Amino acid sequence: MNKKQAEKRIQELREKTEYYAKKYYDDDKPEISDFEYDMLMVELRNLEKDFPEFKSKDSLTQKVGGHVKEGFEKVTHEVPLQSLQDVFSIQEVIDYVEKINQKAEESNIKNKRYVVETKIDGLSAALEYKSGKFVRGATRGNGLVGEDVTQNLKTIKTIPMELKEKIDITVRGEVFISKEDFEKMNQEREENEEELFANARNAAAGSLRQLDSKITKKRPLDIYIFNVQKIEGKEFNSHFEELEYLSKLGFNVNPVRIECNTIEEIENAIKKIGEDRENLTFGIDGAVIKVDDLKFREILGTTAKTPRWAIAYKYPPEKRETILKDIICQVGRTGAITPMAILEPVKVAGSTISKTTLHNEDFIKEKELEIGDTVVIQKAGDVIPEIVEVKKEKRTGKEKEFNMPKNCPVCGAPAIREEGEAAIRCTGIECPAKLFRNLVHFVSREAMNIDGLGENIIGQLLDRNLISNIADIYSLTFEDIASLKKNGNKFAQNLINSINNSKENDLYRLITGLGIRNVGVKASKILARKYKNIDNLFNATLEELSIINDIGPIMANNIVEFFKQEQTIDLINRFKQYGVNTQSLENDVEDNRFEGKIFVLTGSLENYTRTEAADIIEKFGGKTSSTVSKKTSYVLAGEEAGSKLTKAQNLGVEIITEEQFENMIK
Repeated sequence: MNKKQAEKRIQELREKTEYYAKKYYDDDKPEISDFEYDMLMVELRNLEKDFPEFKSKDSLTQKVGGHVKEGFEKVTHEVPLQSLQDVFSIQEVIDYVEKINQKAEESNIKNKRYVVETKIDGLSAALEYKSGKFVRGATRGNGLVGEDVTQNLKTIKTIPMELKEKIDITVRGEVFISKEDFEKMNQEREENEEELFANARNAAAGSLRQLDSKITKKRPLDIYIFNVQKIEGKEFNSHFEELEYLSKLGFNVNPVRIECNTIEEIENAIKKIGEDRENLTFGIDGAVIKVDDLKFREILGTTAKTPRWAIAYKYPPEKRETILKDIICQVGRTGAITPMAILEPVKVAGSTISKTTLHNEDFIKEKELEIGDTVVIQKAGDVIPEIVEVKKEKRTGKEKEFNMPKNCPVCGAPAIREEGEAAIRCTGIECPAKLFRNLVHFVSREAMNIDGLGENIIGQLLDRNLISNIADIYSLTFEDIASLKKNGNKFAQNLINSINNSKENDLYRLITGLGIRNVGVKASKILARKYKNIDNLFNATLEELSIINDIGPIMANNIVEFFKQEQTIDLINRFKQYGVNTQSLENDVEDNRFEGKIFVLTGSLENYTRTEAADIIEKFGGKTSSTVSKKTSYVLAGEEAGSKLTKAQNLGVEIITEEQFENMIK
């Protein structure tokens, strides 16, 4: 490679690594595997070494990846949180240790001991204590400046708020999510058809870097401490001694730390960690080899990015070949139809894999998967099995092309893929796979608002086969409900009253409760005002729906397809039989006093729920928004109004009280 070619490739690699580092560190959404990223960095590092004239301080080989997220206060680290130099072969480890040992002899250092630790796959953080009390915590950021995440760190149960000694100390640790907790998190997200976390590291990073600590509190974060950054009034001779002291203070210290005196012992330690990797409760992405003698560390010093007294050995990802025996489809709670790969069982990274998700139709096409293919499996983040490659050269001609079903495999209703979406969804309102979620939505506050009919009660009703669709709610008897709870007569009567009261709701609430794809409260109100009753809406054409403001062609198509189904027709007829109102209750006399006005609601109102206040505003021709901007006409502020009130004040938006609002609607 000549200079011109090298310069071009170096520039390409810098752009690629910057982009992938941003997705990894800042967005917590990696687009390539750790191994692929590492290989790009190795190539870049080698080219910069061979062509030093193109070396730049802006290269990621010379600095730590990551930036401070907007919304967090910046924290300047008194002691930089550096990254580690990665190596990918045992020979590189041997070369490193031999070099360090030679330096030790030259410096007359007697202690040539090393400590080999697990490299925990998480997000690095510094914890600061004053007189033994936790006062501040920050992410690594770019190594010099990080994000103040003190409140979020306080939600982690394994971080002591007060140490066993009244000492000033700053420590460094790795925030992570255990393998078991990560699997549970992704399982729940899959059931709720939310985007899955790519790996445990990014789940941990995304959780710790939440602007709302209430969200962080719900995430199963943990931490292991692995280093003293700064300490007042105490000195140590060795790193191992340091770790023992941290443990006595009450910290959760990295549990895997092996003392080694020879190169052979270091090799064995790396091998042992690799062999035990699958049995660890937490994910790792390597083994760290550290010089134990702290005075020797000072002699060795650091570069701008990495310490010279430690390196990280990266284990290669374990891959296995197997056969794609079949592809089946599963239906989620929101109707998304997900293809699943049925595999010839194969052991990967310590566990037997017999199936894995294929995500969606696009993934299958991108990989060019066919039933009968020989495929390569690996575990993303040592947890999630995934197909990474198809061995097309091993095809025999007996492989079969797979096509996504045109109808739901559970209920037979049409399955559609909307423009701009990857998922294909079942459109059936009575689909058993969607039933629980449909019921929860139907009784919710923004829909039919049936107080007392929560998820627990719905689950019991389904388990006892007392309901099989949303209309069945209106067939429930006092005895049915009373049987769900011990001494449940009072509860039963209250719930029966709530169910009966919901029959008198406005048409828009029924439309909302039907759960038509993309049709929320706002669109339901527009449809109710336009068509006046459910029969008119039932007969609405695609053409006339498409031209209604705020409806549009995609929503219009969803409405038409929904009302075409036999399931829907039967359901509407049953609502009528049970006496559920199917008419708009709005007065035909129009009062558009709020036409052109945009309201933002914040805080708690005394006499109205936010939904009720929004109903009134929209009844008078106004609109509501969830965000404050220069276009906002009024901010209706109740008790404990938060950031929206502050933003309104800064923008000069008119702020009104509940009393002023009531005067406006008289």
